[in-house]
Amino acid sequence: MASAPTLAAFIAELRAVGLPVSVAEHADAMAAVLAMPLTGRAALKTTLAATLVKNADHYRAFDVVFDIFFSDKRIGPEDLAGSPEDPSRDGAPAAGEGDGEGGGGGGGGGSGDPGVIAALGDDDLSDLVSRAAVAGDRLLLRAALAEAVTRYADFEPGRRVAGVYYLSQTMRGLGLDGRLEPAQIEGVRTQAEAEIRRRLIADRGAEAVASTLRAPLPEDADLLSISPEQLAETRQAVAVLGRKLASRLARKRRHHQRSALDFRRTIRASLANGGVPADLYFRKPRPAKPEIMLLVDVSSSVSTFAAFTLQLAYTIRSQFSKVRTFAFTDGIEEITAILENAADVPEAARHINGAHGFVRLDGHSDYGMALTRFWDRWGPEVTSRTSVIILGDARNNYHASRAGVLDAVREQARHLYWLNPEQARAWDTGDSIAAEYGQHCDRMTECRNLRQLKEFAEALD
Repeated sequence: MASAPTLAAFIAELRAVGLPVSVAEHADAMAAVLAMPLTGRAALKTTLAATLVKNADHYRAFDVVFDIFFSDKRIGPEDLAGSPEDPSRDGAPAAGEGDGEGGGGGGGGGSGDPGVIAALGDDDLSDLVSRAAVAGDRLLLRAALAEAVTRYADFEPGRRVAGVYYLSQTMRGLGLDGRLEPAQIEGVRTQAEAEIRRRLIADRGAEAVASTLRAPLPEDADLLSISPEQLAETRQAVAVLGRKLASRLARKRRHHQRSALDFRRTIRASLANGGVPADLYFRKPRPAKPEIMLLVDVSSSVSTFAAFTLQLAYTIRSQFSKVRTFAFTDGIEEITAILENAADVPEAARHINGAHGFVRLDGHSDYGMALTRFWDRWGPEVTSRTSVIILGDARNNYHASRAGVLDAVREQARHLYWLNPEQARAWDTGDSIAAEYGQHCDRMTECRNLRQLKEFAEALD
């Protein structure tokens, strides 16, 4: 059973990671824990997830924090001899219940006795881990990995680390390449990571370990340093936000739409008043579907952010009558056709990398030159229905700003927004001229993550 202090610390860590857990939800979680006949960690985990997790994208973070605060103890003789109903076992099979050889007397020293496993040579231990992974014998795999961590990890008590080095040492010592399929190796890695985490918690406590393992939620991941795996996780969220951005821009246009006087209906109605137009009639407004132009900095300093913005451009095409995308560094080139014809964003990126129009000299950002060339070539195509959005860090490598060209864009376009992936406190440092450009836009907004993109979209009412 989860104690109140443990549950409070657990929820405090969820909030620190970024999960929105209210005081009422904290109370609901405690009430649910007290009301349900919890028989193990699995039941506790399900109960807490049901009361605390409201977004599927947050479950991975919840999973890690739960394992830290409600981790079962390291494998040992008492676990191997324990009852299947042992609440610390989280559903692991009892000795002899596994599918393979390791449960109760299988090969490779697989009696499950930790003393027997400790006596194995390195090759035999690696073979035992491989057999347990292939057979799906969780209990034997955990016992074998406990020995592997002891043998290879070089564990240092009191060291404030997240365990990455320990995991690397353990996997290197086991040498599973060639013995297992990649998916099986990843499963072993996950179990080894859990074993290392249990030892770190025993050494330093759950709260200390949680602070070293803390990672941002997908919507809070920094778009300038997001990993390819995190970028893949954000694609669905980008699609949702793209649709929301489109609807907000369209709604803002409807709110500002002025209805034209319907002269014919007004004159006809005036005949009943002796020709005096006492009642005015207006045509029903028919706002056009908005158009959008995205200007994306694809220089090396914002390459990861550019990948995100290309995903944004790719997903919002259906929401506008026309979406045109331009890539720039010290030159600028339209890449609309590439995005329209590509099967997905990775394919589009490959074609964009093969284009060279956005590189004029050395490929370092020259916003002044790129914006001037954009206006000279495509400025006449910017209309009162067009929202222009510039995505970049406004670091101009000390070139001439030519910021005045933005006034021409702003005067002719419906909106001119600038989304900057850098933290606002870094603006106007070094070669950044964010303030100079920002004063010529409707708004320059910090946009380092999906949460801030959502806030930008919601602020367009």
